[in-house]
Parts: sequence; structure tokens; C-alpha cells
Amino acid sequence: MASPEGPVDRECVEGYLYSVPPLRLLLFRRPPSRGRIWVPVSGKVEATDPDWERALRREIREETGLDQPEAIVPLDWHVRFPAESGEIWRLHAYAVRVDPGFRPVLSAEHDAAEWVGFEEAVRRLHYADNRGAVERLHDRLAKPRTEG
Repeated sequence: MASPEGPVDRECVEGYLYSVPPLRLLLFRRPPSRGRIWVPVSGKVEATDPDWERALRREIREETGLDQPEAIVPLDWHVRFPAESGEIWRLHAYAVRVDPGFRPVLSAEHDAAEWVGFEEAVRRLHYADNRGAVERLHDRLAKPRTEG
């Protein structure tokens, strides 16, 4: 994973929509003009967004029509990368629990959406940092919670 430290030109968010049990993830496919790759919900943080979570909530609403996810939890996964513009961007990843029956209303950013299992999500996701975030989500859900 690239270092999350250092200056960046743009902050971005991404949300991994999932349901349990069993763990299933909702992936989105970009249209041909954007490579037909499978990705999570994602987008740039705008100046009008008061924080990263609210930026993610806006992106989820814009890309899927969902207003009220069951839960949003930071994955503590921050990845710096060079954008095509040459700018340095940083992604902040979140786990977004939704009802397993949720069917998104797709925006023009995607031409398909599909619920898949963990292994299939890792296989389909185009970017290594997306696969790493899904693995982190899987590991967190697999760990028994302890009280204390």
C-alpha cells in the first residue's frame, strides 16, 4: 500500500457496500468509455462536504439512490496515488452495511451492479487497493468481537 502520509491535491472516498451473513459485496461496473472495470462506490470530496463520511454518503446517494445505509464504518485504509492528471489523490475507504435485498438505481457512472461473494469480489475488482480494502473488510468481519 502506498503511504497515506504527505501532501495531496485531492481527497477521495470509496464505499464497499456489503451485507452479512454470508459476506456479500455490491460491485459496480464502469461503462465501456471508462474501461468496463468493477469498482466500489467512489468519488471526490467536494469543498461543500463537511467531512469524508458525508462526502461518501453523497456519493452513495448519487451512484446508487441509497439514502440510509445500515452502518458506515471507516476501514482505516488510506491510499495515495497519482491520478491521470498528474495530481496526487488520496482515497479513504469505508465499509457500508446495507440490506441484502438492496437494488441500486445506477447513475451514468456505472452500467451494471452485482452482489458477489468475497472471493469473487477480490477476483473482479480492478485495482489492487480495492482488493486490499475488501480483504481488510473481510478480516474485520471474521474477527470475533470481544467485550471489555
